[in-house]
Amino acid sequence: MYKNKSICAVIPAYNEETQIGQVIKTMPGYVDQIVIVDDNSRDETVRVVERCIKENKRITLIKHEVNQGVGGSISSGYKWARDNNMDVTVVMAGDGQMDPRDLENIIEPVAAGNADYSKGNRLFFGDAWQMIPHYRYLGNSFLSLLTKIASGYWHIADSQSGYTAISIISLKRLEIDKIYRYYGMPNDMLIKLNQYDFRVKDVHIRPVYNIGEKSGIRLAKVIPRISWLLFKGFWRRLFFKYVIKDFHPLIFFYVLAFFLLLSSIPLSFRLFYIWAVSGDIPDINAMALIFALVSGLQTLFFGMWFDMEYNKNLK
Repeated sequence: MYKNKSICAVIPAYNEETQIGQVIKTMPGYVDQIVIVDDNSRDETVRVVERCIKENKRITLIKHEVNQGVGGSISSGYKWARDNNMDVTVVMAGDGQMDPRDLENIIEPVAAGNADYSKGNRLFFGDAWQMIPHYRYLGNSFLSLLTKIASGYWHIADSQSGYTAISIISLKRLEIDKIYRYYGMPNDMLIKLNQYDFRVKDVHIRPVYNIGEKSGIRLAKVIPRISWLLFKGFWRRLFFKYVIKDFHPLIFFYVLAFFLLLSSIPLSFRLFYIWAVSGDIPDINAMALIFALVSGLQTLFFGMWFDMEYNKNLK
């Protein structure tokens, strides 16, 4: 228990035989339940956990018959926590990359009732640039920017951090089975939380790397996939929140900006094609392109500003 709140730690695990034992061993005593979700591992992960269960009665093991991805594993843990009425559910990786010393800071805002969801932020910790591999830092920063726009949580950074805590009220409100099941799960989670106006807190945590973990993330594949997920989630959020739930004119700004900026693409191709062929720049084409770009960007920034103002209380 922590501040009279029951705490559940969900640990998604896939081929973590070398790390999972240490994760269990270092779990703080105030965590009431440890739910380990094995995502059809091919190594000895299950056997390691089963040995730990004999010594630690807090552990529950959920085994997937088919690999469902990290998001699918978290969803299974979330459903267990929801069905067992755990007040606060925290997610920790099975590879030891989430420092248990930060766990109290992660659950504090949710346990105290100051937030419905809290998440770790590694990007602003001390010398994070030196501690995190540079390509991952830059990729994470880029996806964090896109996630701000897509989710409406403009104060949130490090969108890819899976070190999170969520309240039982949020778990009961969300449709857990519809949460994205792979590496874009934290991004999709934020979009869905914003649709219901849940409060989200950023918590600075220590980055942990090079402890024997094996990353399955390939940025060349992950960034395009998550970018497309965010694009679709962005429009679903706008429609649900600003059309169905409560109408807001910012939807018109975003739609107009989208069409203006989209129209600038063929105008740009036509202008450069004519310039390359004839050596002349068509005046009307150039004016139309400038109008589309300037008006589109201005309208987009107005939409962002309205969205930011609407969501400023969700901190």
